[in-house]
Amino acid sequence: MLYLVGLGLGDAEDITVKGLEAVRRCRRVYLEAYTSVLTVGKEALEEFYGKELILADREMVEQEADSLLKEADVCDVAFLVVGDPFGATTHSDLVLRAVKLGIPYKVIHNASIMNAVGCCGLQLYNFGETVSIVFWTDTWKPESFFDKIEKNRRNGMHTLCLLDIKVKEQSLENLMKGRKIYEPPRYMSVNQAAEQLLAIIQNRRLQGEKPEITENTICVGLARVGALDEKIASGTLQQMSTVALGAPLHSLIVTGTMHPLELEMLKLFSVDNSSFENSACQMT
Repeated sequence: MLYLVGLGLGDAEDITVKGLEAVRRCRRVYLEAYTSVLTVGKEALEEFYGKELILADREMVEQEADSLLKEADVCDVAFLVVGDPFGATTHSDLVLRAVKLGIPYKVIHNASIMNAVGCCGLQLYNFGETVSIVFWTDTWKPESFFDKIEKNRRNGMHTLCLLDIKVKEQSLENLMKGRKIYEPPRYMSVNQAAEQLLAIIQNRRLQGEKPEITENTICVGLARVGALDEKIASGTLQQMSTVALGAPLHSLIVTGTMHPLELEMLKLFSVDNSSFENSACQMT
């Protein structure tokens, strides 16, 4: 059996009872280590689970998936995913490979950022398409995510923005030369995401457009959701470019049309209450 086990969002203790029981009876346990991170390290997980964990990086999962499934037809193997196995990043490919090899699988769900964002008070059914904001480079500055945020806002929907993570990435030079040298991990902050959105707004105005999103659009910054030191801040997009939320992981919400109760909840986390009074935020 292949078990895909969600670990939740905080620390080692967020695994479900069902998930923990599955992990403890597995012969091999892999920890997916490139789409998200917990607030504790691999060693803390191993101590709590009573199992040695094998780190599965992007290269292993995408290029050596068959090695993960080795002997899974005769013993139990677990694949651990921060959040939910089918939350922000799905692992359908692994399931399809298992089915093709005749290996049964079981998914054990847990909380993910996709539903935990409700902690800020915005209603989950008022969210539109989720987008990913990627790190820009000097030569690559995509704006497609902005178009999706605008579309959601035109429809009155909020947008959850998942922020880029760079783990075990190679520079272009090392990649071209085949050198297994990796860059230090990088995690996009709410500040960086807001700065990129503000830059796009300026670019669109220079092109004669009138963006749906402005510097005064109400946004929500979230950090380490589910952890003891979880932090939430609400305010304008401009304020999100300077708000201090600390260590990763961060997420950003761009609001759409807000119900009065949603607005009242956001005020609990406001950087400055005048942001809500002065903004042209919409309410139903």
